[in-house]
Amino acid sequence: MIDLHTHTLLSDGLLLPSELVRRAKVAGYSAIALTDHVDHSNIDAVLRGLVKVSKALNRHWDIAVLPGVEITHVPLEEYSGLVRYARRKGARIVVAHGESPVEPVIPGTNMAAIIAEVDILAHPGFISEEDARLAAEKGIYLEITVRKGHSEGNRHVFDMARSAGAKMVLNTDAHSPEDLLTPQKIEKVLGELTDSSDIRDGIIKNSEGLARKAF
Repeated sequence: MIDLHTHTLLSDGLLLPSELVRRAKVAGYSAIALTDHVDHSNIDAVLRGLVKVSKALNRHWDIAVLPGVEITHVPLEEYSGLVRYARRKGARIVVAHGESPVEPVIPGTNMAAIIAEVDILAHPGFISEEDARLAAEKGIYLEITVRKGHSEGNRHVFDMARSAGAKMVLNTDAHSPEDLLTPQKIEKVLGELTDSSDIRDGIIKNSEGLARKAF
């Protein structure tokens, strides 16, 4: 199993990065991205910590650990600059906090994040067809999420991605150990969207490909 959107106590998660990774390994993960929430106030501290711990864990544990960020609730005008800055500081995976239906995300965030060329547009809510097509053109992955609330947009995201030809990934947006993936969760969330095993397998393979490229 691969999960490219998770949080530790470096933002609003409950666990140290090492403990989250350890629990993921025991659960059967082969790769995990640690993508704590950032804006201008904390990006340096968060990435410094995640890059350091990822290097240590990758030396000793048989699980690929990717340091990353989730850029969250920032002014649209600052998006591209902050994405470039995150990559310079060592982020292997850059996630954008998309226009979730359960938070007051700034309208236009989905497009700003796509233009900034993030890796994953997380829980993009009721994404427009125009934005989905732009994501497809730029090779940006649209997230199907396990997380309660954000997942209210899953059906729409799935339909827009299929129509536009955009790639999808399945992530947890985990904040606690109970949020981590299980085979049952994967089957439930993807099974609610399609009964095609080829499509479900394709979404899983997208995560594998992105993780391999970023590692």
